[in-house]
Amino acid sequence: MYDEEKIIKAVEKLSPSVVNVSTVHMIRYDMFHTAPVKGVGSGIIISPDGYILTNYHVTEGTRHVDVFLIDGKKQTGTVVGVDPTTDLSVIKLKCSACAAAELGDSDKLRPGQMALAIGNPFGLAGGPAVTVGVVSAINRNIQSDRGLMETLIQTDAAINPGNSGGPLADSDGRVIGINTAIIPFAQGIGFAIPINLARDISKELIEHGKVIRPWLGIATSDITPEMADYYGFSIKEGALVVWMVSGGPAHKAGIQPGDIIVEVEGKHVKTMDDVRKIIGKKKIGEEIELKLLRADNEIEAKLKLGEAPGAI
Repeated sequence: MYDEEKIIKAVEKLSPSVVNVSTVHMIRYDMFHTAPVKGVGSGIIISPDGYILTNYHVTEGTRHVDVFLIDGKKQTGTVVGVDPTTDLSVIKLKCSACAAAELGDSDKLRPGQMALAIGNPFGLAGGPAVTVGVVSAINRNIQSDRGLMETLIQTDAAINPGNSGGPLADSDGRVIGINTAIIPFAQGIGFAIPINLARDISKELIEHGKVIRPWLGIATSDITPEMADYYGFSIKEGALVVWMVSGGPAHKAGIQPGDIIVEVEGKHVKTMDDVRKIIGKKKIGEEIELKLLRADNEIEAKLKLGEAPGAI
């Protein structure tokens, strides 16, 4: 059974930071005509000076949005930066004392712990809407209609489209993820972007207006003991290359689908997240060394990091 009083306190703590995001953008429906289309979503205030995290698909196609606070007051917000790869967007309000949420540590999440999905899709009186569940799984890689989304939090707390961009919180009211509802046919399954990733992305968007990330040009799957047993791999961990961009850095270096990344710059690799953390500290154009396993043969590759055009 859930601790009802703890849930209430968590919601009361976080609710003042949850906002409704209302957008209008123009679409062309034939050669000569356009029409305004309204969109709604949610967001979470992450700093007292008025920066808000939400989903890219909530603000897509617009630079200015209407933001409704918990007291019903409307402000005009400016989209300062977006990152389609992670489905994140940052909005700025003119504010000097906004109710900023407390951000948690998504690296410490464990399946089975309580999760609260909070959103304000319609800006209705009475405050945000809440659904309760658990963290069902972590480090999920999901193919959406926008591409591969990696290291997501999976939850059974209901996340409806209007709750996109709102917070996924723990039982102490700390934000552990940013809800995203772009996975089609995921009935009864919700996904959220880990807050540690969202925090890093938001810093880049605030500073540069975009995310400048080094790029390998690959998509991977983490090796698990079960996968290793099924496919007869000689190792139980690593990052399996399943797809790559033709002409990308990895392709130019001779890396192939089916290769398993086991080391980057001499550091052991358990998962693709290890690779991401290592290359995330590198600069565009910098050369790195990889050790890979190909059909049980160890090979080495050197590649020059490019700037990601929208993939890892």
